[in-house]
Amino acid sequence: MGSSIQIRSLQLAHAEALLQMKIANRESMSVYDPVRPECYWTLEVQQQIIIDGQQSMEAGSGYIFGIFEQESDTLVGRIELSGIARGPFQNGYVGYFVDQHYHGRGYGTEALRQCTAFGFEEGQLHRIQAGVLPWNIPSQRVLEKVGFRKEGLAERYLHINGKWEDHLLYAMTAEEWHPSV
Repeated sequence: MGSSIQIRSLQLAHAEALLQMKIANRESMSVYDPVRPECYWTLEVQQQIIIDGQQSMEAGSGYIFGIFEQESDTLVGRIELSGIARGPFQNGYVGYFVDQHYHGRGYGTEALRQCTAFGFEEGQLHRIQAGVLPWNIPSQRVLEKVGFRKEGLAERYLHINGKWEDHLLYAMTAEEWHPSV
């Protein structure tokens, strides 16, 4: 049985769907996200995010993907490898979200599996890491299902929803990656 989702690089044609998905999830995602200026919630800003993502992909400094449901080709989430450091580190940070209407279907886990494979195999990364809020148990499960290991607690790690929040740090190195996990 094949995957029910596919990750693909976002194109300008996806900007409207990306905007609508973000608006539909704005309230539920506010506890996970930084406070965004009102201009963030516009088509122009979403288009610029996609353009910036394409430029990062070309430079090998970041990879932004849409999560698409295979059967309907509907955009159901976003996942990215960002902050990529080359040289002796070869590290990237993974971040993701799935539209609340598609939670519980395994889409986040499969998207993370595909993105991790891309990061190690095509992106030539040695390490991929993620930070997750300590109370976000579903996201911790997603990371653990794919094989990420918990490394520890980073206190006051990111400014989320108007305050500095602790995050659990998870990571995986290329030596730990097993595509069949």
